[in-house]
Amino acid sequence: MAKNMTLLWGSGSPPCWRVMIALEEKLLQGYNQKLLSFGKGEHRSKEVLDINPRGQLPAFTHGDNILNESYAAVMYIESQFRSQGTPLIPEGQTEQARMYQRVFEGQILHQKLSDIIYYNYRVPEEERHDSTIKRNMETLAAELKMWEAYLEKMEPGSYLAGKAFSLADVLVFPVVAYAVRFGMSQERYPRLAAYYTMLKDRPSVKATWPPHWLESPGSDTIKDL
Repeated sequence: MAKNMTLLWGSGSPPCWRVMIALEEKLLQGYNQKLLSFGKGEHRSKEVLDINPRGQLPAFTHGDNILNESYAAVMYIESQFRSQGTPLIPEGQTEQARMYQRVFEGQILHQKLSDIIYYNYRVPEEERHDSTIKRNMETLAAELKMWEAYLEKMEPGSYLAGKAFSLADVLVFPVVAYAVRFGMSQERYPRLAAYYTMLKDRPSVKATWPPHWLESPGSDTIKDL
């Protein structure tokens, strides 16, 4: 079933990781995959551009269907294989509403985190503006506090939408892990830290953990938030 699926991916990319977790949860192991290097510019190779003209990863195909946006790919996978593996859409109305809300709020969290991380990568140190860095840090801190408050309202041991693992966790956990990787204080954000600790040992997450994260330490980019 997974033999007609192909995933081109990069290590440490939350969008790529989302698709890989979804495939694991839906018992779709055995798909064709290729790890590409961002550092070597392999995401802009002809192999990728033939699938994704934006030159971005993931590049995912299922038969003749192409889904290069991670949210689209994950939702498609759940839709096509709804009766297989882990159900990723809760049945209850309240949990389903909360799931969809958290799913799309996850994009905001990812963007605010990326604004800081990629600003440091792309802008030479001598050209950085303290005001921009401060604004980005304050904005991300406010966002993390919001997610901390969301989890505070949930029962202990809950996932993002409720008692069951869902699309919200598939799509948002990689961003939370990314924040931890870049120095998010687990003491300052204890509920996010507890959520991270709970999910990092989930089989689908462990099986797809970014390989280079196992070999190299993270950074302290956002440790002061």
